[in-house]
Amino acid sequence: MTQTPTLEVGAKAPDFSLPLSGGETRTLSDYAGRRLVLYFYPKDDTPGCTNEAKDFSEHASAFAAKDTEILGVSKDTVAKHARFADKHNLSVPLGSDAEGTVCEDYGVWVEKKMYGKTYMGIERTTVLIGPDGHVEEVWRKVKVKGHAQAVFERIP
Repeated sequence: MTQTPTLEVGAKAPDFSLPLSGGETRTLSDYAGRRLVLYFYPKDDTPGCTNEAKDFSEHASAFAAKDTEILGVSKDTVAKHARFADKHNLSVPLGSDAEGTVCEDYGVWVEKKMYGKTYMGIERTTVLIGPDGHVEEVWRKVKVKGHAQAVFERIP
């Protein structure tokens, strides 16, 4: 798989269609007129990903008060997302990008290294998309602690 160019602030956000648990599907156009925090994370039920999802869930009502929606994305299946959300009482929707096309479109499917091995995986990234569908901010190689608060503070 090839790495796509880095998403730039001011660019039109790539369109997407992601299935959620419960049979719903979300597309970029579903968020027209509102801001969207689209956060990509490597894997359900791992410590960093769990803490990130819990932090965004904890702040969901504050984001909603700023007319901002939150959507988490990983390559995990819809069924795995449902178990993950139930286990940790998550309130943010989780989209399944099992094919990896959205990850590639947003440039988060990258070469990673761990313990001397190289592999492809999702780089923890958050994209703030404005009401007009353009990218307002991109956070790459996100450190989970304090991230949801930092994103919230960036929203006007």
